[in-house]
Amino acid sequence: MNTKQRMLGTTVGLGLMAGLASVALAEEITIATVNNGDMVRMQSLSPQWEKDTGNTINWVVLEENVLRQNVTTDISTGGGQYDVMTIGTYEAPIWGNNGWLVSLNEGMADDWNADDLLPAIRGGLTVDGELVAAPFYGESSMVMYRKDLMEKAGLEMPEAPTWDFIREAAAAMTDRDNEINGICARGKAGWGENMAFLTAMSNSFGARWFDMDWAPQFESEAWSNTLNFYLDMMKESGPAGAANNGFNENLTLFQQGKCGMWIDATVAASFVTNPKDSTVADQVGFALAPDTGLGKRGNWLWAWSLAIPTSSEKQDVAKDFVSWATGQGYTALVAENEGWANVPPGTRTSLYENQDYLDAAPFAQMTLNSINSADPQKPTVEEVPYTGVQFVAIPEFAGIANQVGQQFSNALAGNQTAEEALENAQALTLEEMEAAGY
Repeated sequence: MNTKQRMLGTTVGLGLMAGLASVALAEEITIATVNNGDMVRMQSLSPQWEKDTGNTINWVVLEENVLRQNVTTDISTGGGQYDVMTIGTYEAPIWGNNGWLVSLNEGMADDWNADDLLPAIRGGLTVDGELVAAPFYGESSMVMYRKDLMEKAGLEMPEAPTWDFIREAAAAMTDRDNEINGICARGKAGWGENMAFLTAMSNSFGARWFDMDWAPQFESEAWSNTLNFYLDMMKESGPAGAANNGFNENLTLFQQGKCGMWIDATVAASFVTNPKDSTVADQVGFALAPDTGLGKRGNWLWAWSLAIPTSSEKQDVAKDFVSWATGQGYTALVAENEGWANVPPGTRTSLYENQDYLDAAPFAQMTLNSINSADPQKPTVEEVPYTGVQFVAIPEFAGIANQVGQQFSNALAGNQTAEEALENAQALTLEEMEAAGY
């Protein structure tokens, strides 16, 4: 073998070794996520991350209730099936307190920039100073209203309305002959349906779920005021069958022009202003969720986030993916492929300083203002032992709130009085909390 052949052989050998080393270094991570539009888009764009890093992803995409069940079982048993989990603002502080989630304070990409996260969203995902999940998109709730009907009623929507104004405007805009309801709001039972709305609303009336000794507070005057106001307003100006209406049902009613106002998730703004789906797209205005002058507004706070369980054996690779999917580079990638109006909203200050986004999303500023007005660390007027705005961040809450939600939905359907619903809510909550050892 001559010198040239030996050199060629050495080069080929080195190249082969490098290739084998590259293959050996590549990792596959398993990501569990929910099957909503934003996460499906994340999955479709993820080959870019795989190409850039050489790593691969095993996707587990599930319906929301199935996702919650699967990831809760896995993380509580230390199963280690997933390297990245999609979780909500409800789970993050609970699982963080249990030590089940990896801190993201260190090890994220250099340009990820935690300081750019909106304070309210970041606060809801922080436990004892440790960020335990990275927000993918965030939301609050706000008033969406028909500007033409408001003008016809001779009223002008304030940027920060009171509940009394909302009730007055709802009555003025109601036109039963033309199937126009002055107000649409959630009535369907569920901790994430009517109880999200009513818990946030109750905060603005000075109510709270528990006092500092974890005693249920449904016998309070503040809860009585909340529920009676809600029931009376919905009876006067709400749609028929409101006890069966959740987010999707009210969205359809509003898009069809059958709601004067709708108080719900800020993420709905892009749906009601899209002329392809909404018959009133050019008539929609926005305002902050209402208050009663006590210092808290009736809006909630939520984020779908990516978290890394401590049971994962590939935490460094998982952090690299989470950095990519929740960073500013991903936002630019979505804008390039889908347009600025479709980028994940509600997580970063820089997005709301981006003129391209502001031009594409007329609801952007009100969304930001709504998110910033919610405080998960101090959600109520009086002091409470829990965090969370439209939920209580304890494991027992979901089950209890589903039962309470059924009581309030029954009251809306006319099957019992507000007082009976509150009495039942107090009794069942007390029983469950005592059984849980509180």
